[in-house]
Amino acid sequence: MSTLVSEFNDYRTRMNEVILSKDNLVIKRLWNLDTNTYAEGALDTKTKEMLGLVASMVLRCDDCIKYHLGKSYELGVSTEQMYEIFAVANIVGGTIVIPHTRRAAEYWEELTGQHKS
Repeated sequence: MSTLVSEFNDYRTRMNEVILSKDNLVIKRLWNLDTNTYAEGALDTKTKEMLGLVASMVLRCDDCIKYHLGKSYELGVSTEQMYEIFAVANIVGGTIVIPHTRRAAEYWEELTGQHKS
């Protein structure tokens, strides 16, 4: 796993543990709702992650984008599918999404091992 991916995952895990250790019921309920939203239902989890990625790109949340990229990779989204997701996000969000698409492409390259040294 690349440094870019492992640093993000390690930081996210560490800080989630800190936040959840404070035992705040509202935060726990919100995070549980988030988890349940992406569970299998009328839509499969792969589709839900792709929707989450588009929304995250349009909202310009780089941490959210990385999270959904990782989940999409785990669920078998292909590079061809990913670039169609990027296209949807860019058409919905406009040109302000382009810098986030660049960072998303960089992260995807790291996830898929396609990066060039």
